Amino acid sequence: MKIISTALFLLFVSQVWAQSEPVTIIEEKNGNRLAFFALNEDERDYDVLFEVKGSNFRQSAAKPRWIRVPATSKVHMKTIILFRDKQPVYNHTLQINDSLSRRAVRKEYTIVQVPPKPIKPKKHITIYVTEACQGCDSIISKLKDNLYIFRSVQLSEKPKVKEYLANTLKTEAMPIDSLQSPIVNLGGHLYTWIKDYETLLEELEKE
Repeated sequence: MKIISTALFLLFVSQVWAQSEPVTIIEEKNGNRLAFFALNEDERDYDVLFEVKGSNFRQSAAKPRWIRVPATSKVHMKTIILFRDKQPVYNHTLQINDSLSRRAVRKEYTIVQVPPKPIKPKKHITIYVTEACQGCDSIISKLKDNLYIFRSVQLSEKPKVKEYLANTLKTEAMPIDSLQSPIVNLGGHLYTWIKDYETLLEELEKE
């Protein structure tokens, strides 16, 4: 179970507080009412306990209860009433539990569209594109389509990098410009024989 506490002054706009947690809190203001919603962008359900403390606002005196927040959903947690001509000051505490309880309150919820997350590979990937490379566009396109985090470098635009790679790979017999496959850096190791996306993935998975 994780506990998150956030102290803040009220800004009169809807906000999402950036956290690295699967469940975050969204604020939505309507007149003198400020509603708090739990946003779950994970693929699993959580039980959430949410509490607000502070001054210059009114809220229900009921004891906070654990509330079920289903996967990829938005659930209303609490609404507070703001005092007129007063600047509310408050903090909120959010507890997240992945051990689901039968006693958790089940509220209506809204399914949200969660964009797929980029894939961080086991080894960093850099594709150095040579001028004669025949498969570079295909490899780069497939890495992008599958949301891998990687870098691509056009060697024609980076003469110093090109010179460094030539010295490192000792390519006097076949200049870099003549290489028909990319120069691939996987975790600090250079490869000149990886010609397609599938072979790259095979090497990526090797220890």
